[in-house]
Amino acid sequence: MTVNETIRQVVADHGRLAVPIESLADGDDLFAAGMTSHASINVMLALEDAFDFEFPEKMLKKSTFESVASISAGVAELAGT
Repeated sequence: MTVNETIRQVVADHGRLAVPIESLADGDDLFAAGMTSHASINVMLALEDAFDFEFPEKMLKKSTFESVASISAGVAELAGT
């Protein structure tokens, strides 16, 4: 599974979206698609488990989890790629 596929699976499982993740482009706003701030915390924790890292405090903001693309950029930054 690619990084993007893993992110999409985590968001599908934990994001509580009002629409299927498959209907969203990578840049679409996940909060506009129904993800709440509470669900975003669940997404963050599941991503930490999936990728075996912790998001630093500076990344704990809404914009980090706003879209699949922004999550992917954060994961890439933490992975050093």
